[in-house]
Amino acid sequence: MEMLNIAIPNKGRLSEKIYDLLNSAGLVFPSKEERSLQVTTKDKKYSIIFVRTQDIPMFVENGIADIGFTGFDILTECKAEVDKIMDLDFGYCEMVVAVKEEDTYQKSEDLPQNLKIATSFPNIAREYFKKLGKNPKVIEVSGATEITPRLGLSDVVVDITSSGSTLKSNKLRVIDKILDSSAVVIQNKNLSENKKEKTHVVLRALKSVIDARQKKYLMAHVPKSSMEEIRKFLPGLSSPTVMTLSGDDEHVVMHVVVDEDKVFDSIDKLKKLGGQGILIMTVDQMVR
Repeated sequence: MEMLNIAIPNKGRLSEKIYDLLNSAGLVFPSKEERSLQVTTKDKKYSIIFVRTQDIPMFVENGIADIGFTGFDILTECKAEVDKIMDLDFGYCEMVVAVKEEDTYQKSEDLPQNLKIATSFPNIAREYFKKLGKNPKVIEVSGATEITPRLGLSDVVVDITSSGSTLKSNKLRVIDKILDSSAVVIQNKNLSENKKEKTHVVLRALKSVIDARQKKYLMAHVPKSSMEEIRKFLPGLSSPTVMTLSGDDEHVVMHVVVDEDKVFDSIDKLKKLGGQGILIMTVDQMVR
């Protein structure tokens, strides 16, 4: 039996989110306290390898891992020969060009030719400025990029930001955005048919968890006479599930999955239409 090897970041918020997502999808791995650099499910069908986020594309490209979770920014930078098979709904950030607050530049085109750029993404930075007809000196740093202009190491930074607060605290100002990034799932290009099928199963389970996070399961006793009006604002996935009540010919039990942001208004409308015994429950997975 072939084991599907999955590479995820070894630390940070992205690591925890991915680990929890995989467990929520049904791939139950050891608890965080019991983790080592590699863990497997009890049935030995799936394995997680914990490595640096930057190294995951290389691990997948070389077949050490079959699929991997990393950032789109990192995937773009390293140019690994892998397939991107899924975009995830977390890990959002932007890659930006930033200068010192007192600089007069308003956009990247305004920057001079003989500038120095500090970045952890040298390939992306070179390509970006090459398209603008510039040939800057790119200084590769592995961290603390934001401080380099104040230290005189660079004139400009190309860096990742999610809120912009770190740039502001270092008195930097964004003048352009290079790309948007979020977490992605990548796959080795030469998987066996068995591993491709396992990957498909994993992606389907992940999607079911992600879809369910924006939903709530609503159950209520409602008058039969109000059902048509209720259907207008609670369509559910297709239509509400309706069940009869023993000994009550005037009411039915309605089950429906609704968008989380519609729950508050839905309860109010249900109460006005005679709804009783309303229950709101979380949805763990939603397989379409």
